Amino acid sequence: MSAGARPHPVARLAAAVRSAAPLAGALPEPPVVAAAPEDGSPWPAAAADLLARITDLSGGPRYGVGPAGTPRSVLDQVLGDHLDLAGTAAALAATGLPDRSEVDRVVAGAAADDLLAPEAGVVVETADGARLPAWAVGPVTGQPVLLVLPCGMPVRLVEGWVRALAVDRRVITWESRWLFADLDSEVDLEHGVAAQVADLAAVLDAFSVPSAHVAGMCGGALLALAAAAELPGRVDSLSLWHGDFDLGDDAPKTDHQRNLQALMGMAAQDRETAAAVHEVLLQNALAGVPADLAHLVLYPYASRELFFRYCRLNLVVMAQDARPYLARVDADTLVVTSEQDRTAHPAGSLAVAERLSAARLHVEPDGDHLTLFRAPAHLTGLLRSRLAGTASQVG
Repeated sequence: MSAGARPHPVARLAAAVRSAAPLAGALPEPPVVAAAPEDGSPWPAAAADLLARITDLSGGPRYGVGPAGTPRSVLDQVLGDHLDLAGTAAALAATGLPDRSEVDRVVAGAAADDLLAPEAGVVVETADGARLPAWAVGPVTGQPVLLVLPCGMPVRLVEGWVRALAVDRRVITWESRWLFADLDSEVDLEHGVAAQVADLAAVLDAFSVPSAHVAGMCGGALLALAAAAELPGRVDSLSLWHGDFDLGDDAPKTDHQRNLQALMGMAAQDRETAAAVHEVLLQNALAGVPADLAHLVLYPYASRELFFRYCRLNLVVMAQDARPYLARVDADTLVVTSEQDRTAHPAGSLAVAERLSAARLHVEPDGDHLTLFRAPAHLTGLLRSRLAGTASQVG
């Protein structure tokens, strides 16, 4: 494929189906998406048949398909926009529908290229009964990297980072307790910071990795910092990316941080309150969320139960005072933020960098909070340089 060329419509749809599987599978009812406007052509039906074939081959959840305007909920709309069956129908109208063997071949190729497929990972069972989907990707060479995701986010949110870093080193990551492999469990698992830090150690143990560079993103930055303080032997070095830090009166928070923490404080009380808050938030869920990331970022909103669990887990991370950890961390640390971050206040990262004994601060002049998860080359390159010992040359 030439540079800039659009992928084969079957390949594009197959990749979109795999990326959307966590959200689609967590919805209380199968999602319903629109194929295309009713224009009398056969291609909307062909696109719907193609979607059914791809989901069957991929083992993902099935979709209902209808005409334009079909989506019945905000999250159906998110999934419909992500799958873009209208675009697939238009592409098929131009290129024709490939035969079944060609579809099967392309879908198999998409599966083979999927580093973060469920079947490519393992489920780590913790001492207290949590089940953590976890992955280790890349060669067992160089310093391993442990990516600590924001609480409740699907692993595919850091897929670009995994691909960029796994070229020459082992990259390990996992998904939060109680929110993925434990969806069918009615047991209220422990949800404190200590339990989530213990999960970090359990994942390293599962892959027989004694220690690693630990890279925490957003709320994962707090967990990475806590791990460096509580389990210093497991953290060789540290990087904290757009960290969501609570520093009391020592650093301000954004409106987003304050409002979300307050809402989560209410929702974490009980399931009935969580259901009411969920309804309110879901109506405004798309505000400020870019379309290319919405199907990932909105995963914790898939159901009332999932939202309740998410609030329980994420609230303790957002509300944890980071200051007691700072004097106890002497690991070489890279702290990264952006002047334009309106989600996690950059002042928090600046204060953390000032108080750590071996920190280097890097402030991006632009790029918002979610830009990080698109894994731009200059940021993945910044971490690669740091791991190679050349970050002193980077501001």
